[in-house]
Amino acid sequence: MKKLTKTLFFLVVLFGSAKGMAQTTDTVKTHGWMKHKPEGAMQIQVTYRKGDISQLNSALNANGIPSIKQSNIWINASMSHIFNKWMVEDGIGFTPFASSQMDGVKVRYNQYQLFWRMGYNVSTNSDFRLYPFAGVNFSAAMLKVEDKSGIRNTNNFTDELLNSTASKTFWQPNFGIELGAGFDYGIKLKSKKMDCFTVERSIPIGIRAGYYINAYAGDWKIDSYKLQNSPNQKQGAVFVSFNIGLGYKIIK
Repeated sequence: MKKLTKTLFFLVVLFGSAKGMAQTTDTVKTHGWMKHKPEGAMQIQVTYRKGDISQLNSALNANGIPSIKQSNIWINASMSHIFNKWMVEDGIGFTPFASSQMDGVKVRYNQYQLFWRMGYNVSTNSDFRLYPFAGVNFSAAMLKVEDKSGIRNTNNFTDELLNSTASKTFWQPNFGIELGAGFDYGIKLKSKKMDCFTVERSIPIGIRAGYYINAYAGDWKIDSYKLQNSPNQKQGAVFVSFNIGLGYKIIK
């Protein structure tokens, strides 16, 4: 999953960069140099959103595995794109691992998410933005079970290949809708002048608050196979995010 997280982050950054380059090229060809004034920020967000995995813990307890105390903290990397009064924000995030174990069996649980939001700035003050927003959220819960009781202590590679283990990874897809409001205050930094344009830099500090509606909670799966009678608990909840980043605005 570390590779998946890095890949998703790379795609988000690449998509944002490609989109910005395409817009810039188009404006150069049709309207002159930098008429649009690209503006946005790269951000780190820490979000609190309480989850509920009581059904999952009940299934673990029924098999003698202690309950998992899940993390309600999400760590996100995101990008914002400003178009006059409109703001678009996209990003990825994850929760830290939570685990429990007994008799050589260890379980680890965490979640990943990919989100997209659009908001409209209602503030007339250029130093900060205040905007209601709506967005969509795609996430997946991951449960990894490791039973290493079948592994023997051996120095022979061939013998170890034939040892049995009961390690497996379960996952559950989720889809959510986010409704809320955001506030950003920009601490201005020294501008950087280039040959043909100037980059106005800032440190945006902000907060987002709202409600996450878990519109769809899928069945637990192994690979692409659905599992019957699996815990399928929706996790709608209030969320609060604290945000800090590096902002930019390119002007002629």
